[in-house]
Amino acid sequence: MRRVAPATVASAHGGAHQGHDGDAHASPTAPHGCACPCRRGKATGHHGNAGGNASRSPEPKAPALPRICIWDSAGDGQVLEASVSVAWPDEAATPRANLEPPPPPPQRRRPGKTISKGHTNYHLMLNLQLGIRHAVGKSAAKPMRELSRADFDPREKFWTRFPPAGSKTTPPHSSSEFRWKDYCPMVFRHMRKLFAVDPADYMLAICGDDALRELSSPGKSGSFFYLTQDERFMIKTVKKSEVKLLIRMLPSYHKHVKQYKNSLITRFYGVHSVKPYGGQKVRFIVMGNLFCSEHRIQRRYDLKGSSYGRKSDRFEEETGDATTLKDLDLNFVFRMQRSWYKELHEQLRRDCAFLESEGIMDYSLLVGVHFCDDIVPASKMALSTFTSSPEELSANMVSACQGSVSMPEPCPSAKDLDKMADHRKPLARLGAHLPARAERTSMSDVDPFLSGGGGFSSGRSKSRGEAYDVILYFGIIDILQDYDISKRLEHAYKSLQTDPSSISAVDPRLYSQRFRDFMGRIFIKEC
Repeated sequence: MRRVAPATVASAHGGAHQGHDGDAHASPTAPHGCACPCRRGKATGHHGNAGGNASRSPEPKAPALPRICIWDSAGDGQVLEASVSVAWPDEAATPRANLEPPPPPPQRRRPGKTISKGHTNYHLMLNLQLGIRHAVGKSAAKPMRELSRADFDPREKFWTRFPPAGSKTTPPHSSSEFRWKDYCPMVFRHMRKLFAVDPADYMLAICGDDALRELSSPGKSGSFFYLTQDERFMIKTVKKSEVKLLIRMLPSYHKHVKQYKNSLITRFYGVHSVKPYGGQKVRFIVMGNLFCSEHRIQRRYDLKGSSYGRKSDRFEEETGDATTLKDLDLNFVFRMQRSWYKELHEQLRRDCAFLESEGIMDYSLLVGVHFCDDIVPASKMALSTFTSSPEELSANMVSACQGSVSMPEPCPSAKDLDKMADHRKPLARLGAHLPARAERTSMSDVDPFLSGGGGFSSGRSKSRGEAYDVILYFGIIDILQDYDISKRLEHAYKSLQTDPSSISAVDPRLYSQRFRDFMGRIFIKEC
């Protein structure tokens, strides 16, 4: 094949066209004439004048455009086969600004700190990843079967030794020797399937090449939190008593989440422990991340429905996206479409009844708020947006949020992203992507315990006239605390200092009722 000069173009319209270097190529016979770049006045020797100087009036210089070059396989003017590529003009003929790629979009600040080599918990992370890879891989190799009562037995746990040199069932690794324990593996395998978690995605997220991220230093509970790079899963270190409580309530928990697909209770994917040689045993649970979202979470609230000690230590002007606020910091009520309102409070009733029956208290509703227009009043949007069906409302709200600032890269799975792209499918579900209107209230209106009994005011909070279109994410967390002797002592001690009904440590029945009453005043239905 011979190459035609870059300044000419071959066409299959028919007819011979003499190029600038003497090669024959096709000239167009279409009414609009020749399509060569020489039409712009840059080339000479046009239409049969080999090397001729055709005088023409100067034309204004056209903007630099890509030129198409065609390589033909014959020199007789007929193109038998051709391939096309784009040849850009000389750099001098094109402004440099047009050649430079656009600046990349601003990257959001990812939560937590990557656990790299040298980190205090680096080897713990390696042990955790090795153990989960082994446990999930071993479980997946066996056929799925129906659960039996023995699968829920607290004694259904398996130890595996991980020597540095490896063994018949474990790979070699760079950490010191450790022992791995897997609790009720068949039950959690069923629950991962119930929650639509693919085993391969699960292993890749936790045990892939990407390191985990440590969210913060331990709080009052002393627990550490780790987050996968795709932000779908969280890993929390827990106490022995919490593991025992979860295993004890595992049969009823499994039954509850299987019966109510929209349960707001934390989704658990596994319970494990690591025991380094000569070190201390570390127990941890793997659970879903409520705030895994394509939207930026701009407010976070941990709500219990109590007031004693329920205020953030940081001033309002110092709070950022990562600050978790508490009950007394809340200065919004969330107005939602009637069907969502009904479904939310019905599910809260079911979930609280389950927790009460298990003797659980001190749980919270963790709420994440995304403001669709960077905290611009919702009065700019049509009121009809909030009188639509849940499906239409979800589509409208997500469309309104497309222009919001600091949009992070999406963390849902590929299937979830496909669903997002299909506007015919509703994006909202109870607890995630739920559209609402946040109405600002004064602190005196939201301030609980206005009555002498310590309960929240029975009247609705009064709006200050500011309203914002928001997307809500929420779920019930911290469900591994029962009303044991330590909580009874805490209740007795704090009752000497304040109203007994204003503290968190109360009887599970009272806690459940107070929790639901408070949520009934925070999440309200549209007028």
